[in-house]
Order: sequence, then structure tokens, then C-alpha cells
Amino acid sequence: MPELPEVEALTVFLRERAVGHAVASAAITAISALKTYDPPLSALAGGTITAVDRHGKFIDLTVGGSGDRTEPVHLVFHLARAGWLRWFDEVPKTVLKPGKGPIALRVRLDDGAGFDLTEAGTKKSLAVSVVRDPAEVPGVARLGPDPTAPDFTLDDFRAVLDGRRTQIKGVLRDQSVFAGIGNAYSDEILHAARMSPYALAAKLTPEQVETLFAALRDTLAEAVAVASGRPPADLKDAKRRGMQVHGRTGQACPVCGDTVREVRFADSTFQYCPTCQTGGKPLADRVLSRLLK
Repeated sequence: MPELPEVEALTVFLRERAVGHAVASAAITAISALKTYDPPLSALAGGTITAVDRHGKFIDLTVGGSGDRTEPVHLVFHLARAGWLRWFDEVPKTVLKPGKGPIALRVRLDDGAGFDLTEAGTKKSLAVSVVRDPAEVPGVARLGPDPTAPDFTLDDFRAVLDGRRTQIKGVLRDQSVFAGIGNAYSDEILHAARMSPYALAAKLTPEQVETLFAALRDTLAEAVAVASGRPPADLKDAKRRGMQVHGRTGQACPVCGDTVREVRFADSTFQYCPTCQTGGKPLADRVLSRLLK
């Protein structure tokens, strides 16, 4: 799933290439991806893109008025687990067939360039909305603070964690707590902080909170820097190459050399280093434990 660093890179990419251009057409091919009907998708046509912003893992294109519509509208999308953005300097002229193939949305600009939103696999979660205000999208309205914002401080971080008797892995992934962090970067942040994913947020010492905050800021800042300036086609590989533990089950931890382990759940996994994070003790694998009973 694209997370804050990749979504930020896509946002900057679109800002540099799309702002100032009018939307020539927007066509939805996966009906289930379109979550709104008023304003209609056709409201985008003829409007000029004036801004591209990021809200957590959501990308928001502001499209100015056109024809009888004087107020701007927003094209807001979330790529979910298997979605991606494919940019074209010249959008293909092939006719799209609804319900066929991985393409969910195609946007063509006035200069012939544009992009597709695609989604692999059979489980479809990519979401597209056309709204008058981004806060009309429920996922955007629920977002917590952006942990990379310049004005997000250690005191803010401490206040968010205070009293939360929840495992820190889940706290970091909760979009209503911190906007933009997902499974991959929560693994990386906890590894950098040398902290167990099962540690309870409310029981962290002041020193552990400070260490975790520094790990969060440094990990995300480095990932944003690595993703910056890369075209969409290069972002996935750049993300994989930068991982220390996530997605590296069975490989050597680059810090201590121990074997990276994983814990499996019904629909996800996470990775960690026992030596760096859990005092050398492997964590119980919930799925495997049930299978062995």
C-alpha cells in the first residue's frame, strides 16, 4: 500500500505536471471505485487544476470552475492496498471498457497528458470522490495530525500517546491518530526505535516516547527524501530497497545480523527484528499458533 512518503511524492509529481492545465475528460471504468455522485464526475471537465494536496494517504486535486459551475470541486482519491497512479505524457486513445482490466479512472488533460488510477487483484478498495470540500470524504474527515508537519512537536506526540492502552504498532497505523503511516513504515519506525510492536503506548517511558518520536520523524523524512523527484513508475522499487525489516522475513537484519521474523494475521503481516526490538524473544505468530492447536 502506498503510504505517506510515496503519496507525498505522487502529490508533488502531479502538482508539477497538472497544475495550470484543464481537465479535458475524466472517465470512470470501475463503478465501485466512485464513492460520490454529487457533484458528478463530469463536473471536472473544463475546469483548470489549481492545486494538488495530500491529506494522509489521500491525494486531492482542486479543479476550478467551468461553464455554469463557478465554485471549485475536488477530485480526491485513495489508492488503498493495491492501487497506483500511472502517468502518461500522451494518454492512450484506446477506448476503455467498464469493468474490464485494472484501470479504475482515466483523467486526460488539455495538453494530451494525464493519468490512470489502476488497481490490481480481485479485492477492490481504491476510492474516488468528487466533492466540494475534501472534508466531505469520510476518510479525510477522520484523519489525525500529519506526523511530518513542521508544527507537530514532541509534546503533541506525547499527548496523543498519553493514556492509550493499545499496542504501539496499532496506534501508529491508526489513521485517526496519525495520518499517513501504514503497515510498512510502522515496522520501520519501530525497528529504528528498537521497540516491540506489542509495547503498550500508555506504558512507554518519557525516554522511549522521545526515542520513538525521533525515529518516526527521521524514518519518514528519509523516505520522503528518497521518493522525492522520482516518477510514479520508480516509487515502488525505491520503497522496497529502503526497507530495513518490512517485507524482509528470513533475511538478516542490517543492524545486528539477526534473522528478521514476521507475525501473521488473517489479512496482514508485520516484520521485526528480535534482537533489536524484543530482547531476542520471537513474538507469537497468531495464525500459525491457531493452525498448530
